[in-house]
Amino acid sequence: MTVQDRARARCHWLPEPDRKGPLYKALVDQLAGDIADGSLKPGDRLPPQRLLADALQVTVGTVTRAYREAERRGLVEARIGSGTRVRAQQAPASGFRHLSAADQNSIDLSLSTPIETPLRQQQLSALMERLASNSDVVLTALNYQPEQGNAAQRASLARWLSAQGLPMAADELVLTDGGQHADFLALQVLVRPGEAVASDALTYPGMIAAARQLGLKHLAVPMDAQGMRPDALDRLCQQQRIRLLYLMPEHNNPTGAQMSQARREAIVAVARRHDLLLLEDGVQYVAPEHRGQAFYQLAPERSLYIFSVSKILAGGLRFGALRAPASLMTQLGAGLRAQCWATASLPGAIACEWFESGMADSLIAWQWQELAARQQLMLECLQGYELNYHPCGLHAWLLLPDPWRAVDFVQQAAESGVTLIGAEPFCVGSQPAPQAVRICITPPPTRELLQLALQRLKTLLNEGPPMKALLV
Repeated sequence: MTVQDRARARCHWLPEPDRKGPLYKALVDQLAGDIADGSLKPGDRLPPQRLLADALQVTVGTVTRAYREAERRGLVEARIGSGTRVRAQQAPASGFRHLSAADQNSIDLSLSTPIETPLRQQQLSALMERLASNSDVVLTALNYQPEQGNAAQRASLARWLSAQGLPMAADELVLTDGGQHADFLALQVLVRPGEAVASDALTYPGMIAAARQLGLKHLAVPMDAQGMRPDALDRLCQQQRIRLLYLMPEHNNPTGAQMSQARREAIVAVARRHDLLLLEDGVQYVAPEHRGQAFYQLAPERSLYIFSVSKILAGGLRFGALRAPASLMTQLGAGLRAQCWATASLPGAIACEWFESGMADSLIAWQWQELAARQQLMLECLQGYELNYHPCGLHAWLLLPDPWRAVDFVQQAAESGVTLIGAEPFCVGSQPAPQAVRICITPPPTRELLQLALQRLKTLLNEGPPMKALLV
């Protein structure tokens, strides 16, 4: 048997490309066609480059160029230790999608959302009636606003946040259309194209997408049980010129890691030594009794803080804020004015009335109670498996036992009627993805439905991956 024969026998994907024109393009075109017709499925691994080159009797460089072009088109993704695999096509090339692609018959555990309750709709109806009867508030909300946002709303939000242990003044705030907008605004205004930003090696996909969209170099900082490691950050700053550091110290998304006070102080020391701006994402809201000291309290001269109502009131309100030092406020205001002049004021009027009325506090208290019950249910259903989660976390991070791979587990879960997100969308750059999945316990409308989904996952974990997954 020849080298070619042996190679062809080992290739589970064996294209027969048109030899006319550039061969690497023909390989990519056939790959796209095989993905489109279902011959190749998300998660399928392509043959190693040298093996495919031997099978087709072409140079390794040709196959390498084809794989790179396929990755550029968003057809495949390459990870260290995992090879080149067909990308899940329900997600865009950025790896980030703002809404779940769950089948309507699937139980969705992929979204980090407030828990569904009639109380929310009841409170909103009452708030709308109150606002409708206050003509001054309505007329003000319908007018153009200054770029920092409505002054009364900034004052209202500052009062509520201060009462929650996040003291700040109205003039320190820029109102935004949610947390993602605040993230994008800070990056667009404060970091120039080609400059570097850094974050945890596993971080919020919206940050990854924003940095990519703006053409920024995004660097991964190694993590431990508390999240970002100060020593690793210091070494990275010695090697690269980093402008801004993105942090989730209270509740890393997806791992649930929380920084100690000593860890926060060590990060601040590194930031001052290398003159980094600090962008803290507080969208994964944490109750005051579980919260540490915010970075803007430790290093106010260089720290920004993102807040949003998305996880505590309603994601559809699109109301948030960016706290920033006075030295950056002019730049941020000008950037927001260039984007959209000012944020829409009506959502802010609703959110602030929610806070002022006290209804928000009762809704949040209910969610903490329900969340605790759901976390206990999760621990009971998945007993014996490694779960990382925060007491205020809307999700948990499940570390998969061998020989499960995340891409196979997500696929098998989908076939069992449960939608999950694997580790890959959270990975910065070419970092190898851990064999883990994020489980959001808040989307199911009832505990019973959540329990059914968790039991299905437990069955998969107990049974192990199917033989076909082990052979790929």
